Amino acid sequence: LQILTIYMLQKFLKWFSSRRVALRGKKEINPDEIFLDSSNLPQFDRHQFEGRLERPISRRTVLVLGGALFLTLVVLLGKTFALQITEGERYAKQSEQNRLRHTLIFGSRGIFYDRTGTPLAWNVVDSAEPEFSRRKYLGDDGLAHVLGFIKYPSKDKAGFYYKVDFEGLAGVEKYYNEYVVPSHGLKIVETDARGRVQSESVLKPPRDGENATLTIDARLQRKLYELMASLAKERGFQGGAAVIMNVRNGELLSLVSFPEYDSQLLTDGSDAESITRAFEDPQKPFLNRATDGLYTPGSIVKPFIALAALEEGVIVPEKEIISTGSISVPNPFDPGKPSVFKDWKAHGPVDMRRALAVSSDVYFYVVGGGFEGQKGLGIANIEKYMRLFGFGEEPPGGDLFGSAGVIPTPAWKRANFDGEAWRLGNTYHTAIGQYGFQVTPIQVVRAVAAIANGGKLLEPRIVREPKVPPAYSVLPIQTNSFEVVREGMRDAVEGGGTASGLLLPDIRVAGKTGTAELGVSKKFVHSWVAGFFPYEKPVYAFAVIMEKGPSGNAIGATFVARQLLLWMSIYTPEYLKSAD
Repeated sequence: LQILTIYMLQKFLKWFSSRRVALRGKKEINPDEIFLDSSNLPQFDRHQFEGRLERPISRRTVLVLGGALFLTLVVLLGKTFALQITEGERYAKQSEQNRLRHTLIFGSRGIFYDRTGTPLAWNVVDSAEPEFSRRKYLGDDGLAHVLGFIKYPSKDKAGFYYKVDFEGLAGVEKYYNEYVVPSHGLKIVETDARGRVQSESVLKPPRDGENATLTIDARLQRKLYELMASLAKERGFQGGAAVIMNVRNGELLSLVSFPEYDSQLLTDGSDAESITRAFEDPQKPFLNRATDGLYTPGSIVKPFIALAALEEGVIVPEKEIISTGSISVPNPFDPGKPSVFKDWKAHGPVDMRRALAVSSDVYFYVVGGGFEGQKGLGIANIEKYMRLFGFGEEPPGGDLFGSAGVIPTPAWKRANFDGEAWRLGNTYHTAIGQYGFQVTPIQVVRAVAAIANGGKLLEPRIVREPKVPPAYSVLPIQTNSFEVVREGMRDAVEGGGTASGLLLPDIRVAGKTGTAELGVSKKFVHSWVAGFFPYEKPVYAFAVIMEKGPSGNAIGATFVARQLLLWMSIYTPEYLKSAD
């Protein structure tokens, strides 16, 4: 810059000197300057500067231009002095720092273990991409919806990370993300002019995420998934779900949804074709049926209707109601065409315990909506007690534990059926878990656990926290009422009832089955079983559903529960022992 400035100054001074000499030596007057007047002016275009005589640059113009150039020169020299002398040291430091690059040191995500210490999700270093560790999942079936999957940090084409966090997208990877997420470190890398690393210095070391132990047992997850997958294939069910909960602290021993996606496939994200097929699968592998699957419950709601009837004084447990196979309700608009509500079979006279054991529809039509001289609960009380047990509301724990479901009510019917009025038949069907009733498996297991433990509605847990006491609400229901219902569920297994498939030699189980008919044609059903064990001192409650199978099929959810309990008696007998 200095050399250029001096060169320009020299050229200007040389030109200026020569011009001054030329001006001083010019004394001769051209004749055209004397005889030129307006009469002999040629027809020049003055706007194009035609016919004009060249005149020398005036002294004033030269002085103005020279002054401007001189001022420019002074500014340039001043700036040069400032850059090299006054602020030279600061800019030298800045230039030196341009050789230093700040780089992230990625921490590793926390590891998930099952309750036995088996790693379920951990980290490995990939030599091809060593910037951060890669997530690996235990390949066993039944774990995908529990664990979920993640998305790695992202970088642009230039290699710079514009997203530096590991992002949990489902399961515990998402809902416990803040617990297992690492804290990244920072280092300074010195490079030469060609970008080669000369040295490194760690400013802030990384911190790995916290590890977490889940409440589930991976062995039970795998076995339940295998049983449901096998039965679905043999008997034509569309899917299934199963939940096992500790009735004392709310820990989920198992939470399985069939079918499921592949956590490793989605986390790696490299096989776009397989991922697309999974999203387009009509069996909906991304639906967590255990927490978000909404199903018509059928007869598994009857224990809760029984509790409501006892608490409201609608009926005493010893009173018998005769089931001839149906009841007929007079039609006020057409007396010749009464409304008939059928039982699944004629049971004869049944009291509450026996009605639960054989799952008499007529008994629960009557105590639910009333018939002849017997008073019924009515839909308002049915809704009250079903909500008391957690139905119609999202379970505590946020999105991790799913949907609210539906309890049919007059308001619900008006909103969904163009203002139609509620009828007695709607109450009857609601009392046996039909009509618009929708529940999730995890709601069912919470409610059954409350029956087993005598009235504590527990908050579900999937991460073990031994020092944190269980959270629950106490239901305002008498102990005697729970005893009656538990005895009815025991008789369903041991008294030749609908859950007799759970009669096993080494453990006493209480249970309740349900078969929910689907659609107007009723060609498909949901098969349910729910219960608890051991009967004497319950430790675990369970709920199993096999989704949308042929109505003529006699093998369903009870078969899955039975096979699991038989397997547990051999491989995990510790779970079948009574509470101390």
